[in-house]
Amino acid sequence: MEDLLVGLGNVLSFSNLFFIAVGMTLGIFIGSMPGLSATMAIAILLPLTYGMDPATGISMLAALYMGAMYGGSILAILINTPGTPAAAASGLDGYKMTEKGQAGKALGISLVSSVVGGLIGAIVLLTIAPLLGEVALKIGAVELFAIAVLGITIISSLSAGSVVKGLLSGTLGLLISLIGMDLITGTPRFTFGNIYLFDGISFVVALIGLFSVPQALRLIETDKEAVEVSKIKDKILPSWKEFVSLRMTLLRSSVIGVFTGLIPGTGGDTASWFSYNEAKRFSKEKEKFGTGHAEGLAAPESANNAVVGGALVPTITLGIPGSSTTAVLLGGLMIHGIMPGPTLMTEHAGVAYTLLWAVFFSCFFLFALGLLYTKVAVGVTKVPSKVLAPIIILLCVIGTFAVHNSMVDVMIMLGFGILGYLMDKLNIPVSPMVVGLILGAMLDTSLHTSLKISGGDWMVFLSSPVAVILLIVALITVLQSTPFFGKLKSLVAK
Repeated sequence: MEDLLVGLGNVLSFSNLFFIAVGMTLGIFIGSMPGLSATMAIAILLPLTYGMDPATGISMLAALYMGAMYGGSILAILINTPGTPAAAASGLDGYKMTEKGQAGKALGISLVSSVVGGLIGAIVLLTIAPLLGEVALKIGAVELFAIAVLGITIISSLSAGSVVKGLLSGTLGLLISLIGMDLITGTPRFTFGNIYLFDGISFVVALIGLFSVPQALRLIETDKEAVEVSKIKDKILPSWKEFVSLRMTLLRSSVIGVFTGLIPGTGGDTASWFSYNEAKRFSKEKEKFGTGHAEGLAAPESANNAVVGGALVPTITLGIPGSSTTAVLLGGLMIHGIMPGPTLMTEHAGVAYTLLWAVFFSCFFLFALGLLYTKVAVGVTKVPSKVLAPIIILLCVIGTFAVHNSMVDVMIMLGFGILGYLMDKLNIPVSPMVVGLILGAMLDTSLHTSLKISGGDWMVFLSSPVAVILLIVALITVLQSTPFFGKLKSLVAK
């Protein structure tokens, strides 16, 4: 309790609050720009914290992390161009709401959901960080495989119109995720002798191409004004009644976000798709998902911000980064001579608890600054399509080049853009491919590692109670999407 109060006193100082606000502002702006991720922003700004007090510098970077997770949804909602990988799921229903003239409502739901998810993640981080850190250590290769299999079943719920086309898209995503060096054996796969492919296809590069370029091409093709939000005449913040109706979705998705963040190697993108799938599974209006449904927007937005708190748990308590962004934050602590791990909460309690409180208070800055930025951001929808399309392409090129400073990435991004455009023309959903890209590497590595441990015995996946439960849920999910299950359900109803 004494350490909590010391941390609270530190974070309430003027300098810390000021730099939390600065970090939040930068995070929202960077997150809303295609290709500019929170990880990249923190890596770039890390040298600026050298001269700061460690607690102040790390608090600013944590606020930037939180802001970027929300900022990515703004362009996804307004022009269907996700600013971050985690925002791809938000565009499914968010952009449809914009097309219906409900951009203000969509942005408001996104903001409120992000704040709720962030607060729940921060409260978990403040209260049960050591306990959840121990839980994260118990998740091994077998459990990761079961989680990946469960994630793959999301493809069936994202396959709007045709399950076959959805499976085709998802399988293609899985195959693309295997390009590069095998992490277990070091064998190059699908590289065709090209050294640039040895590191695989960058997920950020693929995402920019699949979502942003086709949208720009569609704007050029239609030669119409972009979907215009005329001063957001609809109410931005949801009413209390609307908020209450979303309470279970927000709570469920936030919990998913927290636990997804606990698992090293996952992040907001994985949590967003998981929560979207679960929201659809539990919804009484499943047919409305993908048409501009509030639940379909609230679920991924609350999950991707809850990930921040969850990902920081193993980072702070065990020294194990829960995501690529927290890995950079981990480096920030080490630069200041602070070694993360079990001793951090005792030897550097002031810094640790200041960081925990900074995540909590950044949620309030997120609400205030997000509301201001939302009113400014809608101006992008008033730009004519002839002007907006080249701007989107330019941002895509700049953002892609900034990932690895490579023109090869730009070529790959444009290739994915053409692929996404052709898939759109053939009515093949892109979302299942994104899921395949996200989970493919995890599925491959965890499968290979598990079989190595067991000596090739496939029964190893039944040795873990957690894995068995997750695999059963995955089986049920697959069966739910089959015609046989539908007929059986109708017979039972009768």
